[in-house]
Amino acid sequence: MKWLQSYPREVKIFLVASLISSAGGSLMWPLITMFVFKVLGRTVTDAGLVILVMSLGGIAGQVLGGSLYHKLGVKKLIVGGVGLYAMFLLLLPYGSGNWSLFIVLMGLVGFFNAMSMPAIQAFIGFRFAERRGELFNVIYVANNIGVALGTALSGFLAQISYNMSFTLNGLVSAGFALFFWFYLNKVQKSEGEVQLAKRKTTPEGQDTWRLLGRYNVYLFMGIGSFFLWLGNCIWNNGVSPFTMSRGMPEWNYSILWTLNGILIFVGQPFILWIKRTFAGSSEAQLTASAIFYFLGYVTMLCFPTYPSMVAAMILTTFGEMLISPAIPSFISDRTGKAAPFYLGVVGGMGAAGKVVGPYAMGVLFDWNGFVPVAWLAVIISVLSVSAFVVHSSLNKSARGKLADSI
Repeated sequence: MKWLQSYPREVKIFLVASLISSAGGSLMWPLITMFVFKVLGRTVTDAGLVILVMSLGGIAGQVLGGSLYHKLGVKKLIVGGVGLYAMFLLLLPYGSGNWSLFIVLMGLVGFFNAMSMPAIQAFIGFRFAERRGELFNVIYVANNIGVALGTALSGFLAQISYNMSFTLNGLVSAGFALFFWFYLNKVQKSEGEVQLAKRKTTPEGQDTWRLLGRYNVYLFMGIGSFFLWLGNCIWNNGVSPFTMSRGMPEWNYSILWTLNGILIFVGQPFILWIKRTFAGSSEAQLTASAIFYFLGYVTMLCFPTYPSMVAAMILTTFGEMLISPAIPSFISDRTGKAAPFYLGVVGGMGAAGKVVGPYAMGVLFDWNGFVPVAWLAVIISVLSVSAFVVHSSLNKSARGKLADSI
């Protein structure tokens, strides 16, 4: 495609590897609840416990991964994190016979999967500093194409064997770890050991408490992300049971996510237009993202019908397309060598919303159906908009400056 021709061969290879990795990762996640319920013979509550443990592991992995970037070095952290993630995936079929062991393995899977995320984002920001904003967006699109492909394959693989899905995901992840091993070795040789050595030691004075003291960089962005991802749980814990309670076939819900995947690819021109016209800075993109989510939730609240949910999916997908590249782009631009730490902290705060959301919305839906769930999503989206507005205000004076030292 023409838009890829402007990128060097190195970037194209990286995009292909990311797409394959995200496709492998998405093979198993839609199947976890079904696997626990149908294969292991546990309750749906037990399935929710597994996902909770995995999510908590992901929060810890994001925060710790960002903190260890400069101490371990980029190669050890990325290759080690992805490699261990692959190893525990491959162990899942053997641990499923013991419920306690299975829960522990799922927690470790979540931990090591998330541990490499801030390191990969930070590496992209360091390696491709001149074009990192657009590159974050391109990788986000490539990852979602992979997710769409993997999710489509997961159902077919599950009919053959759930364990095959786990094993294939583990093998793909192991291949991704090998890719990074060779790729980073090549980077070291081309750049020289000096450049990467600079990233292995945290600059003097950058202790954790001092970094946390710069609340304007991360705090309100993290709070906004927390509320945004908490509200987004309405799809699984509001829309999904709503469609089933109305007797709609399962494909009605699935088509919403098919629409999400298509929009992420074909909706890029519209998002580029928004960035050029209304939201030129990362801060403005965060606020615009939360507004799109707000409009989507209001649409569902005012018109709780399936067509309104299709419209809401369109609106919230535009919000997702704005926020996902904006966070790593802002942090990489503003925090320099401390970017991995802040990527981990903000990522962990956002992931915490995904932990709280399912329970809160599940309780509300059991109490009185879809309407209170939609109200909660609307209120939370207002809080998200407010947090991003405060974030933008606090960082307005520093706009356009790269903080190479903190």
